[in-house]
Formats: sequence, structure tokens, C-alpha cells
Amino acid sequence: MTASRFRPWLLLAAFSLLLFLITASTYGSLGVVLPAMIGELNWSFEKAFLGFSVLGVFTGASSWLPAILIRRIGVRGTLLVGAAVLAGGFVGLANAESLVSYYVGAAACGVGFQMAALIPGTHVLSSLFRERALPFGLYFTFGSLGGAAGPWMVLTLMDASGGDWRAFWIVQAVLAAAVGGLCALMVGGSQWLAAAAREVDVEVEQAARQAPANARVYRTAHEWTVRQALRTPQFYILVAAYFSHLLAGVTVASVSVSHLTEIGVAAGVAAVAAGALAAKMLSLEALMQTLARLAGGALGDRVDPRWLLVFAQAMLVIGLLALAKAATPALMLVYAIGTGVGFGLTVLAVTVLLLNYYGRQSNLELFSLTCLVGAVSAAGPFIAGAMRDRLGSFAPTFELFAAVTAVVFVAVLAMRPPRTPIA
Repeated sequence: MTASRFRPWLLLAAFSLLLFLITASTYGSLGVVLPAMIGELNWSFEKAFLGFSVLGVFTGASSWLPAILIRRIGVRGTLLVGAAVLAGGFVGLANAESLVSYYVGAAACGVGFQMAALIPGTHVLSSLFRERALPFGLYFTFGSLGGAAGPWMVLTLMDASGGDWRAFWIVQAVLAAAVGGLCALMVGGSQWLAAAAREVDVEVEQAARQAPANARVYRTAHEWTVRQALRTPQFYILVAAYFSHLLAGVTVASVSVSHLTEIGVAAGVAAVAAGALAAKMLSLEALMQTLARLAGGALGDRVDPRWLLVFAQAMLVIGLLALAKAATPALMLVYAIGTGVGFGLTVLAVTVLLLNYYGRQSNLELFSLTCLVGAVSAAGPFIAGAMRDRLGSFAPTFELFAAVTAVVFVAVLAMRPPRTPIA
């Protein structure tokens, strides 16, 4: 009995560790390792940083694959395959001699990321916890911490190996295989997970039926099919919110340092000093993401996650507009807090709302469809670069993305829970 009671929390710890490692070794590391790879292989920055887009596109575009594999071979099998693909991607990066081999390794890392990270993680956690905001908040918090820890991991390991970037990627391959295998071992077989999910479903349904009409947090008492959910406007509003936060997040992460450095230099600040301040703001933004997910996890079962999403989208708009004009430390602070809180809180709110509105049984497919927009959002840095070349500044890009997010903010503000479909 005791082991059964604590097992969901042990699995939460295992999946959080896996997400932390995967985020740290991919999105948190690639940009830090690339200068060493560029220096040795004589690549151009343009072609080298295209690897980021390859990583992002394959992460988003492969989101349909984990759902299919989980239904056919279970979570354990999917995690093992995902860990193997991810480790293979790291080995490919370690052996990169040409841009083609580098892009192939980045693509494999993107597919492996999706197969071992958010989709199986949220599927298992939603099957084990009736109140999901807190475990999801902790889970996504470790993802944020992984992004912040990645650069330090690169610096530590490369310093220990004398700057050997190939050795760094080999270490990541070993860690991915080991932690992915451990997580797969702990998750158990499909029968155990299905039995645990049925118990949770009964508890959720009973709680939803007994909840008063004016309950602060809406939870459906009906398990929606994918087709039924796709007929509701609420699903597309949630997808739009997920898209807006990814579009803003990937663009801010890749462009903000260059943008703030340009603004600082134009204002008479030395380029080195301006760049250092911009990097500090990016670190502050990552910290705000972490704090927002912790706070959202604590509040998500007490405050309707729709209000968390409204707040998150508003903060994104404020942060993007501040970033566009961030020539002063005060505006930089507003940008870092706004985009950090908005990015960190949106993914948590959307994930919980999908479960609250449509139930758990089709959530695997619905969340996978939501993640597909990651492939489109990877165009954000390209759009920013194109607009910079034509307009002479990155500011119009942030203003454009703020306008897109403002439209989503209005839609979320007007959104209400979907009506239960007629059987």
C-alpha cells in the first residue's frame, strides 16, 4: 500500500530528471558548444545555427510519433526507443564532420526529445494524479531548470576534457541512454499503468459530478473523443496559445541578445557591456520561467487555469513590447519578467486545460496535435532575421508577435468551457 501510494511521486521524480537532462543537453547546450564546433570545422555561423531550426522543426513535426508508439508498444517501449534515438543523435553530433551529418544528428535529437520528454511524461502523470497542476508544475519546472543548467554543464565538462566538444556529446549520449532506460524501467508495464489510470479516471469523474455548478476549477465529467474535441473552438484557442508562446520563446531566445546589443550600442554603450547585460536578462528570463511554473503548479488546482493562461498571455504581450524598446534597464527588467512568466506559465496552463476540458483518455492525441505547432514556431528566428534585413531592426518583429499574442489573449479571455457533446 505504501509503495503504491508513493510510486506516482517516484515516477514524477524520474520523469522530471529525464526532462531536465534532455532539455539541458539539447536546447540548453547546443548554442554553447557550437562555437567550438564552428572553430574546428570552419562552418559559417548561418549554416551552423540552422541546426537550431532543424532541432526545433523535428521536435515539433515528430509530435505525432510518440502517441502512435505509446498506443502500440506502451510507454516503456516508447521511452526505450526515444532514449536510443536521442543517444544516436548525440553520437551523430560527436562524429560530425560535415554539415549534413550535423543536421542529421540535430534532427535525431529533436525526434528523440519528443519521444522521451513531454508527451510520454504528461501522459503518465495524467494517468497517476487526480489533481494534476502541482505535478505538472514540478515537471515543467525541471524542464526550465534544465535549460538554465545546460550552459554550465557544457562549460564544466568541456573544461574537464580540455575543450573536447566531441567528448561532451558522447557523455550526453551515455546519460540519455542511462536515464531514459531507468525511467522506462520504473514506469512499469502497460497493464499496471492502465489499471492506475482507471482508478484515477473514476475519482476524477466522481469529483466532477459532485462539484458545485460554481466550482472555481472546471473539470469535465465526460471523456471526449478526439473528433469531438476537434469540433470545439476551445481546442484551437489552446493550440493558438501554445503556438504564440513557442513563437515568442524561440525568437526571444535566439534574437534578444543581438537585439539588445544593437540597442545598447546605438545608445552609446560598449558592445561587450551591452552584450553582457543582454545575456544576464536572458538568464533572468529563464529564472522567471522556473518561478512561474512553480507558482502555477501550486495554484492550478485552486484557481481556474484559464485565468493563469489569460495572465500568461498578457505578460507575454507586455514583455515583447518592452523588449522591442528595451533601451533602459527598467524596460529590460519588464521584458525579462514578462516573457519569462508568460512563456513559463502558458505551457502549464494549456496542458492542464486540455485535461480539464476534454478528459484524459484522448489527451495523448490532443496534446500531440498541440505540440505539432512547434514545427511552425521554429520559423520565428527566420522571420526576425528577414525583417531585420529589410527594416533595419528586430523591434518590428517583437511588435508583430506581441500583436499576434494579443489576439490570443482576447480569445482566451472570452473562452468558456466547451459544452458536453450529445451522445
